[in-house]
Amino acid sequence: MQFDLLSPRQQLVRIMQRIYYGGLTTLSGGNLSIRDNDDTIWITPSGIDKGKLIDKDMVAVYPDGSYAGLHKPSSELPFHEAIYKARPDLRAIVHAHTPALVAFSIVRKVPDTRIIPQAHRICGQVGYAPYALPGSGILGENISNTFAQGFNAILLENHGVVTADATLLDAFQRLETLDFCARSQMYAQSFGEISNLTKDELDLFEHRDNHLPVFMPDQHSSYEREQREKVVDIVHRACERSLMISTEGVVSARINDQSFLITPTGVDRPSVDLESLVLVSEGKQEMGKLASRSVLLHQEIYKSNPDVNAIITAQSPYATAFTISERSFDTKTIPESYIMLLETPKLSFGVQYKQPAEVSKIIALGNPVVLLQNDCVLTTGTTLLNAFDRLEVAEFTARSLVESFSIGDLVPIGNEEIQALKDKFLT
Repeated sequence: MQFDLLSPRQQLVRIMQRIYYGGLTTLSGGNLSIRDNDDTIWITPSGIDKGKLIDKDMVAVYPDGSYAGLHKPSSELPFHEAIYKARPDLRAIVHAHTPALVAFSIVRKVPDTRIIPQAHRICGQVGYAPYALPGSGILGENISNTFAQGFNAILLENHGVVTADATLLDAFQRLETLDFCARSQMYAQSFGEISNLTKDELDLFEHRDNHLPVFMPDQHSSYEREQREKVVDIVHRACERSLMISTEGVVSARINDQSFLITPTGVDRPSVDLESLVLVSEGKQEMGKLASRSVLLHQEIYKSNPDVNAIITAQSPYATAFTISERSFDTKTIPESYIMLLETPKLSFGVQYKQPAEVSKIIALGNPVVLLQNDCVLTTGTTLLNAFDRLEVAEFTARSLVESFSIGDLVPIGNEEIQALKDKFLT
């Protein structure tokens, strides 16, 4: 589905559903708008339950200041108008009160997007607007002045966040990515120091080669089509379970010794469908498609590990906290964690880009799950479900560790108990 072909009303409804049911705002908080080609502003209404909005609830505000709709426009309309005036290149605005970003706003700090290359690419440097009365002209002036400086994501002092872009989907993805970044940073800082990336390290993300030679498949086997269904299901489930967000996460599945399916680059993860998946065969990708930036890493892992039939790379927030922290990820918490994850080593940043064979070697040594510093958790499996199970266990284990730090010191399973687990489950 091409999101931009939906009417402004439908776009506003669908994005507000993602925000509300994704836990990023309350039924009374937040607002969205789209500036149409004729400068009409389509905006969410004032005082209507955000979880129950339908297309007829949306309000059209015309350039002359009049409006049409069943309800009044959002009380924050003034700052939307001020932003559009200050930045003619922006066509959509998202405002929400996500708990993580509100936490930053009430301690008057901004999240550091340099902890994850994807987050920095999407959000850039975050701006900051001083407090003013909601709905006031001063608030609009404070926010629009900050946008005028070139920021596309702005934290509102003691209030929330505003993001903007050329489309509503892009503005939402910026909000969602910044919220993920904020949560990961908070979790990591709760138990230690975090590591930031340098400009050269951030640039590595932009210089990976996923522009493979192309081919046109003669046919799609029944097995491949079944795997397409499973990959789509796993991607959607990962999004529903907050293990992926719309801009981050890759899933692939082996078809045979020469071929595998992988998710595309630059596609909204909840919108991934059968057709958008990319078949890679003998180092070539399906014509008319662009595989994930991780395609060479996945290809190397399949090449060197015949028992691996599925790979997932994801930025789930609790596990990601350990990738950006100096602290190690201890899997000796409960039997399931150790059995599913084993030691889970952390590899230095950039190895997945410059030396994918090194990642593959680590997996071949009996490590089905690895953390890639300042990037992601990578899980492998004999099946897609096996790889996904490991991703869930990794995130639940990381969350248990983060939450345990406030109540006491971790007491891991002892060496004798670990050996007994190996003898019973891992031989």
